[in-house]
Amino acid sequence: MAIATCPKYFRLTSTKSMLNLLWLTLALFAANPSFAQKFRPTKRKPTVNQGICGTVLEKTGNNMPGPDKIVPKGQPVVREVVIYPVLTMDQTTANDDGFITDVPGIKPIKTVKSDKLGKFCVYNLPAGRYSVLVREPKGLYGNSFDAANRVNAETVTTGKVTKMTIEITHQAAF
Repeated sequence: MAIATCPKYFRLTSTKSMLNLLWLTLALFAANPSFAQKFRPTKRKPTVNQGICGTVLEKTGNNMPGPDKIVPKGQPVVREVVIYPVLTMDQTTANDDGFITDVPGIKPIKTVKSDKLGKFCVYNLPAGRYSVLVREPKGLYGNSFDAANRVNAETVTTGKVTKMTIEITHQAAF
């Protein structure tokens, strides 16, 4: 029966040899970060199949265009973003200022908060149409309507992330 032998330079015959090998390995990782990265487990980003991502911007004051005036794009703001199945104004109750105060019998699908850059994302939404609204002190706000009177309507397509910008303009003049 043959006994496998290892070359002399691979033999670890003492605790001192093992400690030296450990220190050499640690030194390689510390001295060369790219070497260390090859051996670090990689974090996998979650697969994003479909949803809605966007930015919430607030416009205030005079936004009238002029020959020597640059119209501001708006300031990013932190807001609660509420996703509903697509809504028409007939399905909502609004106050005199135009804010939606109630959506009788219809529950929101998801609620997220935009970050300090105004960015938000809602993933894993089934393909379909949605109303994307922001919560303001006076109620839910949406200022975009299509021909069928749908409020802030966005379409989610299978396998895609819909990009959008929500502009809060109730304190702006145009």
